[in-house]
Amino acid sequence: MTAREYTADEMMTVSASRSLRDGTACFVGIGLPSTAANLARRTHAPELVLIYESGTLGAKPDRLPLSIGDGVLADTADAVVGVAEIFNYWLQPGRIETGFLGGAQVDRFGNINTTVIGGDYEHPKVRLPGAGGAPEIAASCREVLIVMRQSTRAFVDRLDFVTSVGYGDGPGSRERHGLRGRGPVKVITDLGVLEPDPRTLELTLTRLNPGVEVEQARAATGWDLRVADELTVQEPPTGEELDVLRRLKATIEE
Repeated sequence: MTAREYTADEMMTVSASRSLRDGTACFVGIGLPSTAANLARRTHAPELVLIYESGTLGAKPDRLPLSIGDGVLADTADAVVGVAEIFNYWLQPGRIETGFLGGAQVDRFGNINTTVIGGDYEHPKVRLPGAGGAPEIAASCREVLIVMRQSTRAFVDRLDFVTSVGYGDGPGSRERHGLRGRGPVKVITDLGVLEPDPRTLELTLTRLNPGVEVEQARAATGWDLRVADELTVQEPPTGEELDVLRRLKATIEE
């Protein structure tokens, strides 16, 4: 693999990273969100403030953390506070600009499932890790980014369980539920980017990754995916972005 060749996952991570603004506070989930956030801090957003659910404010890990309880987060943080303070003082009052989440399933209104797949709650086919702090992040951050690989198993017409509310059942739903934040502004995938339609709030394909066709994105979606009139193609990763990302990922493979 040469420096300028990249995988679909690398394009997705770089795209997610570019969505984070320098100088803002980001509540980070483990996995793809954490990789993208740490990439952003090492490239275009050195003043990005990373906040993890375990109570670490301004973490600057020198490797990718394995969990929210990874000691590298506390060792490199500006401050470590209690979990209750993270939620009661920082998150719920709307003091954090961006929430960065993944999930097992997402629907057309950006609602997320990380709880159960198939069957009912008591007897599912698969029991997932659960909610953690995701419902509060989705409710209270000023905006939410979601990063997920796109497939019909993950992008579904109806969730098996609603763990975290995006836009509920459409316009007015967040207001009826008293949710403080704006909701999901982007869903970033290995095929492109979906954004809520300004009128209907239904997720709409607005950007494609290089080499991806519209029909590929539609075929990987469990509902009739709408496509923006002015569909754009994202810029591929730069050599710097790929080098930094690969060094980051190597830290958890050693």
